[in-house]
Amino acid sequence: MWSRASSYGCSSSRMAQETESRSTTKQHLAPLKVFIDLCLKEKTLDNFLTYFLWWVEQRKSSIHLCCKKLKIISMPMDNIVKVLSKVQLDCIQEVQVSCTWNLSTLATFAPFLGEMCNLQRLVLFPIHVSAFKKQEEHHIVQITSQFLKLGHLRDLHLGSPSFLEGHLDQMLSCWLTESDLTHLCQNPDISQLKSLDLSGVSMTDFHPELLQVLLEKVAATLQELDFDVCGITDSQLEAFLPALSLCSQLRSFSLCGNLLSTAEMEKLLRHTAVLPCLRQERYPAPQETYRPQGVPLEARLAQLRAQLLEILRDLGRPRIIWISLSPCPRCGEAVCHHMEPIVYSCPSPA
Repeated sequence: MWSRASSYGCSSSRMAQETESRSTTKQHLAPLKVFIDLCLKEKTLDNFLTYFLWWVEQRKSSIHLCCKKLKIISMPMDNIVKVLSKVQLDCIQEVQVSCTWNLSTLATFAPFLGEMCNLQRLVLFPIHVSAFKKQEEHHIVQITSQFLKLGHLRDLHLGSPSFLEGHLDQMLSCWLTESDLTHLCQNPDISQLKSLDLSGVSMTDFHPELLQVLLEKVAATLQELDFDVCGITDSQLEAFLPALSLCSQLRSFSLCGNLLSTAEMEKLLRHTAVLPCLRQERYPAPQETYRPQGVPLEARLAQLRAQLLEILRDLGRPRIIWISLSPCPRCGEAVCHHMEPIVYSCPSPA
């Protein structure tokens, strides 16, 4: 703080220099952070909060209003918006909503939620869902799209998550961490698992051995396995192939949308050839079938299909496999499901 001590006897030039110095210093000062925990429990803003927000607004260039804990008990959304528009949302670490909202209200709140990039704990009381849920699909999309931005969220309590039916993957797809997968492997009930769908979960940086341990735990019961668009690499696939070949009950396996080499694809086909129940196999087109810009090469793709068919003949077991491009050249989706299958049928004995 600059002291306003009198400077009698100073020359006008010296006073001008001091004024300029103070101005320069003021420009380089970081904004003052004012911390407050907010509990919004009245229908209207009380006198203190009204004045406080006005005070912050008058000094918005030099004051940052920070809040670590936000609790909403009862307040109309327009007043909540007034409050949150003054707060540095990236400071908020905990939010508790203790009133029942409908999907429209939650969708209005969602953009503010999406800016709380350091949020660690979120508690939502039951959300009222209209009987005409189909008409509120756009609200659900608005909500789930913001949840995906909460990379630090570790504690989530939803009073009635039924509104997320069919949309949970959109909300949680990028939240699974290596630590989460480790805990999953340690769960004593994991050995009874029949279906495992981790599609869309980025596992590029996961230790390869982790997927091996996971598949070993579920090998006796697993029937469906989906690793689509997981960023799985050759080294990771190499690590869990022996465990995959132990999944004797596996019926469906999908690995589309991952960038693998042709050599690793051949190893994959040889390991899965021993699985007696496997009927549906979906694999990605290897890296060699794309130009550097990601455009598929038709000639190489045809050559790949012929090469894989020859491998199937060599293995001598009837199989049908689908090879998918990524992204789809027709619709731009992450995985193309329009390709013709590669079919090998054992020749009938003479």
